[in-house]
Amino acid sequence: MSSAEPTEAEPPGARPTGQTGPAVREPGRAPRPAAPAPPPLPGLAESARRLADATTSSTALVADALARIEASQPTLNAFRHLRAEAALAEAAEADRRLAAGERLPLLGVPVAVKDDTDVAGLPTHFGCDGDLPPAASDSEAVRRLRAAGAVVVGKTNSCELGQWPFTEGSAFGATRNPWNTAHTPGGSSGGSAAAVAAGLVPAALGSDGAGSVRIPAAWTHLVGIKPQRGRISVHPHSDSFQGLTVNGPLARTVADAALLLDAVAGAHPEDLHRPPAVRASDAARRDPGRLRIALAWRPPLTLTGAGPDPEVRRAVTALADTLARLGHHVEEARPRYGLIGLAFVPRATVGIAEFAARHPEPALLDPRTRSALRTGTRLGGRVVRAARAREVRQHRRIGALFDASGFDVLLTPTTAAPPPRIGRFDDLSAWRTDIAMAAACPYAWPWNVLGWPGVNVPAGFTRSGLPVGAQLLGPSRSEERLIALAAQLEDDRRWFDRRPPA
Repeated sequence: MSSAEPTEAEPPGARPTGQTGPAVREPGRAPRPAAPAPPPLPGLAESARRLADATTSSTALVADALARIEASQPTLNAFRHLRAEAALAEAAEADRRLAAGERLPLLGVPVAVKDDTDVAGLPTHFGCDGDLPPAASDSEAVRRLRAAGAVVVGKTNSCELGQWPFTEGSAFGATRNPWNTAHTPGGSSGGSAAAVAAGLVPAALGSDGAGSVRIPAAWTHLVGIKPQRGRISVHPHSDSFQGLTVNGPLARTVADAALLLDAVAGAHPEDLHRPPAVRASDAARRDPGRLRIALAWRPPLTLTGAGPDPEVRRAVTALADTLARLGHHVEEARPRYGLIGLAFVPRATVGIAEFAARHPEPALLDPRTRSALRTGTRLGGRVVRAARAREVRQHRRIGALFDASGFDVLLTPTTAAPPPRIGRFDDLSAWRTDIAMAAACPYAWPWNVLGWPGVNVPAGFTRSGLPVGAQLLGPSRSEERLIALAAQLEDDRRWFDRRPPA
């Protein structure tokens, strides 16, 4: 990895451009003044171990997380809502349970969730402006987090309805990249990625409908898992964004991402998709064996002529060389994507239209969102049903890479470009925004159409110090193989040793 230092960043404490008000909001409670940030929190598994060994307390970990969040908020702006008082009360209760001998996988550990996820008592803005009512109950993923003992400290920023690979909007300002605050952490799970990369929380949940876990993981030097469709429930939605969107973990290590995946995996009784269970944490400790890995540089057809930036190509080539040195067979190949975009666009825009139609004040939505709403309304009904019906043929055509050609894993860049600067997409029309983001991020979204799993792993840094990533992609229900391979890479490359500048 490059040892170059990041390029110029805004001074610590500078308020993000376009911030329209305090982004940390708790009903009836004014935000606290910023305070000096304590050291980064330990990782998820290490936090759980320290709590079980009684070498720390949940109250201390949660208080540290809240202090770091508040201190970083004027600079990073990662959070939309904090649960400060409720989280501290839950931490005190976790300490009582730990002292009584109770043990759960995440008992007392602070985590964050993206603000497309219902947390009882807080509104789910999903990047939008306006006054929305608080959620009456937890989503299934949050219910499972609580059942595992985790303390949800707050909800992280997302771009409006999760549409874009940047986390900026008139409702909350810009969320910034801890590696260089002049740049985006990506999107739409940019708040979760920034929070984990900066050490504000040990791990966080995001969601991925076109790369929205993997893209910000790549641009903030994290592990991000997009699991098989249905692995983590999206309830109260049964089929989010026409089956494109899944929830997934973001963490600094494979073991932490796997632990969070194990904690939240499982179906709600009303879920449509129910893959058989996996043991992600066990996979993270397993040798993957010798694998045949296809390296693909050519993305699906996007009409942008997009290819990888030379620095992205250099980093992913180095990672491929590492895989070969570890004993795997790595060979360039071309997946047969076909015209998969013709299936993606109706599903994505109909999904946006379905969410946008629920907003009580549509005039507050970004003009680009309203454009997508109109497109999605036109493409509903027979068009979207036909797009979804093509999925079986897409499984066969793209799956031939694994079934007929005998590859175990597909390796591609996660993005074609390093993280763009804040404001890069400002004032663009809907069409120009789509073209710009397709050029920057052409690799991730086909796996959302297929519903298959993928893992972003850190691939290194540009010469100016910006993180880039690579994705390990597999066929249906192949999370355990991908996680085992990612863990082997991590043991060799030790990406977790490098942190953003303080």
